[in-house]
Amino acid sequence: MRHPAFARPDLRPATSGDADAIADVFLRSRKELVACAPLAHPDEAVRQWVRERIIPPGRTTVALAEGRVIGFLTVSSDADTSWIDHLYLLPAWVGRGIGTRLLDLARQQLPPPVRLYTFQGNQRARRFYESRGFTAIAFGDGSQNEEKCPDVLYEWRSDPPAGAAI
Repeated sequence: MRHPAFARPDLRPATSGDADAIADVFLRSRKELVACAPLAHPDEAVRQWVRERIIPPGRTTVALAEGRVIGFLTVSSDADTSWIDHLYLLPAWVGRGIGTRLLDLARQQLPPPVRLYTFQGNQRARRFYESRGFTAIAFGDGSQNEEKCPDVLYEWRSDPPAGAAI
């Protein structure tokens, strides 16, 4: 029998009952793994944001292991682009393939191109996305995000861009 820490987490749509756990994942991940971009809002404001803005649209998936939320993915779409708005894991669960499962789920559900932002200083996230086929298409100076930290816009297409070497 496999140890629970190495069990394959379940994925399911988030419910309102998951709001506090999702906020916990977001806060711990941001504070411990994304120190390059301090949070722009206090913890209670983040919790309210999750309850009121992340859960209600129904576009969030949670990863569950050992009976608790250990990660989440939130997606959205506009007229011509799909977005991964949030992909976060509890720090102890990073490097176990869960982020890849959530990313694959997004790419299965969303029509390309799929875009996302991360901070330029978040080298772990940048390596993660680049090793899974995302390409940096724009670099920002941070003036357009709440944290005022330089960011990078990534894009994934199911087919290589025209003229790309195969």
